[in-house]
Amino acid sequence: MAIPAVRAINGGVTIEVLASAGASVSKVRGLHGGALKVAVRAAPEKGKANAEIEEVLAAFFGVAKNNAAVIVGQTSRNKRVEVLGISTDAAETKIQALG
Repeated sequence: MAIPAVRAINGGVTIEVLASAGASVSKVRGLHGGALKVAVRAAPEKGKANAEIEEVLAAFFGVAKNNAAVIVGQTSRNKRVEVLGISTDAAETKIQALG
């Protein structure tokens, strides 16, 4: 089943993300609407939350930290994150495994 939050790009995927900063635990929480909900402990100031979102998603998808980057929505809860080094199928499988 295709997940609308995941789109193929050359060398990887983009993921639509709904960010939640200031959480007690940093983790990927699952799908929420048309986006992947990601909670991070960092406060949404000076790019700290974006950096942590990149780290959390890189670890979740099993790619190097520098292969995940927030490309749209730096100051918004709604973000688009580019993840290189993973296929659309592999990304969707990991997301579906969240339940």
